Amino acid sequence: MQPTSPTERGRVDPSEQSLSVPFFSQAASFERSWPEVERHLTEVARRGKYSHGRKVAEFEEALAAYTGARHAVAVNSGTDALVLLLRAAGLKPGDEVVVPAFSFVASASSVVLAGGRPVFADIDPVSYALDPESVAAVATPRTRFVMPVHLFCQMADMDALAEVAASRGLTVVEDSAEAVGMRWSGKHAGLLGAGGVLSFFPAKTLGALGDAGAVLTDDDRIAETVAALRHHGRFGPTLGDFRRISTQTAVSGQNSKMDDIQAAVLLVKLGHLAADIARRAELAAAYTERLAQLPGIRRLPTIVPRGAATNPVYYVYLIEVRHRDALAEFMARRGIGTETYYPLPLHRQPCFAEYGCPEGAFPYAEAACRHTLALPLHPDLTLEQVDYVCQTIRAFGEEEAA
Repeated sequence: MQPTSPTERGRVDPSEQSLSVPFFSQAASFERSWPEVERHLTEVARRGKYSHGRKVAEFEEALAAYTGARHAVAVNSGTDALVLLLRAAGLKPGDEVVVPAFSFVASASSVVLAGGRPVFADIDPVSYALDPESVAAVATPRTRFVMPVHLFCQMADMDALAEVAASRGLTVVEDSAEAVGMRWSGKHAGLLGAGGVLSFFPAKTLGALGDAGAVLTDDDRIAETVAALRHHGRFGPTLGDFRRISTQTAVSGQNSKMDDIQAAVLLVKLGHLAADIARRAELAAAYTERLAQLPGIRRLPTIVPRGAATNPVYYVYLIEVRHRDALAEFMARRGIGTETYYPLPLHRQPCFAEYGCPEGAFPYAEAACRHTLALPLHPDLTLEQVDYVCQTIRAFGEEEAA
C-alpha cells in the first residue's frame, strides 16, 4: 500500500507531520526581489540621505499614482499617520471621534494622542466594520469625526456612513491601514472622506522591513499640514521638496519622517503588489474550499454585498470558531502560527476605562473578540501548508467531537 499523501485533505494525522507554518514570512519573496531592492538601496547609500530624502519622494509619487490620490504623504508608521491626519483635518482638544469597538488599539489611541476623545460604536457582525446605525446612536453634540476601519478583506459601508456623517455634520477620516488595493466605486480606500491612512508594517499586504505608513488625501491643505507635522511643524515650499524645508516652525509637530531605506523596499514591493494581492486571493479561496463544513467553525470570511462596486483584498483570513483559544493552542503545538484579532474590545481596554463603556455595551464586537482567529495568509505560503493548516483544524474538530 502506498503511504498517504501529506496533502490528501482530512486523512493525515497532523500530529505526525513536522511541517512548520509561520503566521507570516516574506523570506522567499524578499530573496526573489533582492536585486531590485539592492539597486534602490545602493542609490540611497551613494546619495548619503537616509531619511526624508529623494527615495521617499519617489515612493510618494508612485503610491499616489497607484491609489489615485492627489497626495500621498509618507510617515514613519500607520499610527502616526492617523494622529497627523486627525490633527490636519481639524481635530480640536476634546472633540469626539466615533471609532469601532472592534479594531486594533491604534484606531482609538490615535484619537487620544491627537487630543480628541474616542466614542465607541458596535460593528456589523458579518464585515466586522463600523455599523452606521450604531454610529448614529452614540454620536453626541460634541462628536466631530467618524473613523471607519476597513478590516481583514473588505471596506466598511462607506455610503451608509457618509449619510450618517452628513446628517450629523461629521468629518469622515478612514483608518484604511489594512486596505491597500481596496476600492469603492473606483475610489481607493482612504479617499472617501477627508483622508485615510496606510500602514506598511511588515505583515501588511504592502509591507516594509520595519514600521512605515502614509496619509492619503485629495485635500491640498490637509496634505500640506501633514507634511509639516511629520517634520516638527516645518513647512516646505512644495510637497516632496526636501531640499528647501523651512527652519521656522509654524505649528507644533513631531518627528515622523519615513526612512529612505523603507521607501526603497516599498517602491520595489509596490511593483509586485498586484501579483501579491492575486496570490492572497488564491490562498483565501483554497482555505474556503478546504474549510467548508468542517466541525467547530462558526463562520468563514463573507464578502458583504454593497451598493457600490467593491473588491476584496485579503490581508487576513479570519474565521470564527466555537473554542478559539483552545484551537490556537492546538495549532501552536503543531507548528502553526495564528493571531487573535482582537482579544479584547477597545471599550474594555484598561487605557480607555475613563470613557465608561460597560461590558455588554457592544455585543457584536465582544462576540467577535471571543471567536475570531486569523490563519496564516501571505504570498510565501504554499498550498501544502494550507492543506496542513486545514487538516489540523479538522483534527481539532474531530477530537472535540469524540
